[in-house]
Amino acid sequence: MMNERIKDVLGVVVILGLVFFAYVIWVYVDAYSKSIEPSSFRSFQISAEGKEVAIPDIAEFTFSVITEGGTNLQALQTQSSEKTNAAIEYVKSQGVEAKDIKTQGYNVNPRYQYFDCKPRPLPIGEGVLVPEACPPAEIVGYTISQTVSVKVRDLQKAGVLLSGVVDNGANNVSQLFFTIDDRDAVESRARAQAIEKAKVKAEAVAKAGGFRVGRLLSIQESGSPYDPLYELDRALEQGIGGAAPSVAPKVEPGSQDVTVNVTLRYEIQ
Repeated sequence: MMNERIKDVLGVVVILGLVFFAYVIWVYVDAYSKSIEPSSFRSFQISAEGKEVAIPDIAEFTFSVITEGGTNLQALQTQSSEKTNAAIEYVKSQGVEAKDIKTQGYNVNPRYQYFDCKPRPLPIGEGVLVPEACPPAEIVGYTISQTVSVKVRDLQKAGVLLSGVVDNGANNVSQLFFTIDDRDAVESRARAQAIEKAKVKAEAVAKAGGFRVGRLLSIQESGSPYDPLYELDRALEQGIGGAAPSVAPKVEPGSQDVTVNVTLRYEIQ
């Protein structure tokens, strides 16, 4: 009798132990699944925007030397290189470092002469026309284009450089835009603003909804597009192309809005 009671007690203990062990495993698995799959939480999202107004400190533009001539390609290349080199040396003389001057393109394109061949009548029959044999197109000259990009770190010299490269051989200036050298620092400040705003909004939503803000589950971010491009032709239409030195245009960088949008997802408690 005593042995049977002991067996019964041991059986109950074993069963309770197994149940407790299974419960512990279930709790662990549930907690682990939530930790690796935050979507299993009840959650809500909050979005906010941070904005920093920054003054650009760098100007960038490109200039080209476009040279047209006859079939003596070697002489034309020499002429093009001399003009381009003169413009580059001028830019360097204004304090622009070699690392901020980059050749973007060098193109040699032939120019063709095409012949207009019209059908002519055959003597064997009135009104019978056959096409006249046309000679192949002939190369009558070449056009060479060299394009150089310039990064100007002293904005006070930007207008002088824009007109100066024209006085020193360039005949096309374009793609002027302003940028911020340390853009990451500006974006970091805007990001901090956005996150702080989102935190405040999350607390307000939780208070209105009657729940508490739990753990931060995820952050998504998007930013403002990059630097705007400015039309340059209008700024340089006065004083370019004549024999007299060009009038330096007044260049104003203005300001740029750097925005960062964040979406925070929180656990609901």
